[in-house]
Amino acid sequence: MATTGEAAADRTSSVRRRDLPSNDDGDVQQEGFRIKKRLTLIDGILLNVGVIIGSGIFISPKGVLQNAGSVGLSLIIWLVCGICSLLGALVMSELGTSIKKFGGEYIYIYEAFGPLPGFLKLWISMVVLRPTGQAIILLVCADYIVYPLFSECNVTPELPIRLIALAAVLFLSFLNCSGTKWTVRFTNVLSNTKLFATAVIIGTGLYYLGTGHTENFENAFANSTNSVGNIALAMYSGLWAYSGWSSTNYVAEEMKNIKRNLPLAIISAVTLVTITYVLTITAYFSVLSPQELLRADAVAVTFADTSLGVMSWIMPVFVALSTLGAANGSLFLTSRIYFSGAREGQLPDIFAMIHVTKRTPLPAFLMHTILVCIMIQIREINTLINYFSFVEWLSILTCVVGLMWLRFKRPDLDRPIKLPLLIPIIFSLFALFLVVVPFYAEPLVSLTGLAVTLSGVPVYLLGQLYRKKKPKAMVKVLGTFTWFCQMYLQVSLTDH
Repeated sequence: MATTGEAAADRTSSVRRRDLPSNDDGDVQQEGFRIKKRLTLIDGILLNVGVIIGSGIFISPKGVLQNAGSVGLSLIIWLVCGICSLLGALVMSELGTSIKKFGGEYIYIYEAFGPLPGFLKLWISMVVLRPTGQAIILLVCADYIVYPLFSECNVTPELPIRLIALAAVLFLSFLNCSGTKWTVRFTNVLSNTKLFATAVIIGTGLYYLGTGHTENFENAFANSTNSVGNIALAMYSGLWAYSGWSSTNYVAEEMKNIKRNLPLAIISAVTLVTITYVLTITAYFSVLSPQELLRADAVAVTFADTSLGVMSWIMPVFVALSTLGAANGSLFLTSRIYFSGAREGQLPDIFAMIHVTKRTPLPAFLMHTILVCIMIQIREINTLINYFSFVEWLSILTCVVGLMWLRFKRPDLDRPIKLPLLIPIIFSLFALFLVVVPFYAEPLVSLTGLAVTLSGVPVYLLGQLYRKKKPKAMVKVLGTFTWFCQMYLQVSLTDH
């Protein structure tokens, strides 16, 4: 039946609380209509571990070694990247326990610097950071699935890789739309699986070292680079493997006892991953020479082929499951960014709606799924990593500066954790290094990332113009679209 735009717009919140069925836990009356707090400390740790350990440790060793030039410097860079991530985790712990909202870095920048900087972070998260990062993870997952089938071929065909990646994102989107409980369980299982996979690699490496295979560690610092630009690019590859250390900040409103669990989850996860990564890289070099590692497109598979014999088939399976788990965690987090942006009025209301029984931000999941499917079509993964890393560290730098600014802007803000100012200063200098130096090493990639970030300015201004003047035709179209999505997706605005 036809309806006017004004009537449709009025009905965007027509599904009221009293009409909503309770979910399996009957928490409509208990908590109101909102996304429920479900995440425990263990869930937070496994979520962080699950997002961090994805494709990076299986593809980044090549990028780190290529730019570092030596085994010894590569190991130092992996350790420094872990320490840097731990400093970042401390900074995010203060922000996460002070600003207890969905959205992570987006909401922190919004609170510190206002709507425009916040929107630019939201914009690059939507068009660059999140869909690009997840596309990389899914392509690596597909590559590891396909690799054994074409191991005898000189070139692995791209079509099956991209089709498998597309199928994976559709499956994960369906899983996330089905409910938080199943998503968290799936993430926890795969997190344990990837820890087991790295344990196999580490155990094998220790065996090789114990039997005297130490030749790759002799003259470990020979051919080390002395280029600041190359060191920055090596750290980009290493930090890409650590990315995701602030994952629990994006789901702050879903964490139980956030003042305790959020910082413990972040710090515990980063410490565990740092130890795991350094031991894994050491294991790689105990089996593979630097030249063999640089020639390997799938490092973990080459490692398994060399050291595990007839059991080498297990490594592509483990790696595929690991990357699938990271992609699942990333999709889970990203939907909360869209949800937060819509709740602050910077995205259409439809993205601030959740399913009436599943309590999942269904429209946000669907929007992100579409963007990931588009990004999967991009071919060059290494360029994507550098492109992704520059923009990510630009936003992290802004976020850390925001923490220091909030100390002066909102001195009365409740801060369960208040770090010595020296820690955010040191971390901001490190982030500044990673933002500035790549302009000399790869200026085109960096300028492209900056241009994409600033392209959000006209989008923001158009949004502001719409909010002030609200053309009737646009109101009618958006109102009808929102009403249609609300009715057919069975979603509604939350109580708060």
